[in-house]
Amino acid sequence: MSAPTVTDVSFLLSHAGHVLSTQMTAAFEELGVSPRGYCVLNHATRAELTQNQLAELSDLDKTTMVVTLDALEGAGLAERRPSATDRRARIVHVTEAGRVVVERGRLVSSGVHQAVLDALPAGEREAFVAALTRLVEGHLARPAESATVVRRARRTQK
Repeated sequence: MSAPTVTDVSFLLSHAGHVLSTQMTAAFEELGVSPRGYCVLNHATRAELTQNQLAELSDLDKTTMVVTLDALEGAGLAERRPSATDRRARIVHVTEAGRVVVERGRLVSSGVHQAVLDALPAGEREAFVAALTRLVEGHLARPAESATVVRRARRTQK
């Protein structure tokens, strides 16, 4: 049996993720959209996708997706339109105002991420990102199976 780790990696990753999430939310307030809304808009600008496809890509449950789309429609950033191939499905169309938010959102997101990296010495940044990438593509790529329900983590975007 190995000795317990000195560093609580779970706490460090959880705390860093939580704080980064709050920083991202605060940064997106200036655009009048949540990071979740930005994520949906960003995916919807890349292809003609149904509401269900966007929910899957954005790692949102159906209820959260409906609430998110209601907010985006209410803000004039997106519209639900009938699918040409499936009368039961709705395609999410990003309005011109929504496209502006996506372009500005890319800068906001990049700025928040750059601030995190700038907090590290220049010589450590590349190694930090490489180590995190190895973890999320390797050992931490898939959640463990458990009888206890744990909130699903958001999938990475590439």
